[in-house]
Amino acid sequence: MPVRVQTEDFDLTTEVAQLRARNPAIGAVACFVGTVRDLNDGSTIASLELEHYPGMTEKALETIAGEAQRRWPGIEVLIVHRIGRLAPLDQIVLVATTSKHRGDAFASCEFVMDYLKTEAPFWKKEETEQGAHWVDARETDDAALARWGVTSGNASRNAK
Repeated sequence: MPVRVQTEDFDLTTEVAQLRARNPAIGAVACFVGTVRDLNDGSTIASLELEHYPGMTEKALETIAGEAQRRWPGIEVLIVHRIGRLAPLDQIVLVATTSKHRGDAFASCEFVMDYLKTEAPFWKKEETEQGAHWVDARETDDAALARWGVTSGNASRNAK
């Protein structure tokens, strides 16, 4: 299954075309593209730095994609996540899922993104006018994952 962590930007049209070309039975493609916001919690964002552990991160993303495929048999999953220094409006992440029908494509895409937000080992540092700071896990992300019947590792760490 295609999972990539990279510094380079990605082209949505190219990525989706390659994903579709692998399976002519596809009837639906659902995509999510996450971008760097220019504001967060009232602060202007100058840049966002994303860090990860090579090898560990890819394995976590493969696990997430595999769980989606277990829940929605027959889907395909693509995850492309960028690392390094990014500016507002830059693309951060692409999650695309394919299936025979739109319902499974929509649901699996949302599941992968909810799972990725809490369980993928990425660390984000925002540069604002007040200085740089690490971005903490959000309870709303834990809640989004919980609706799929999955307890976030962040929730258990935060409960201590």
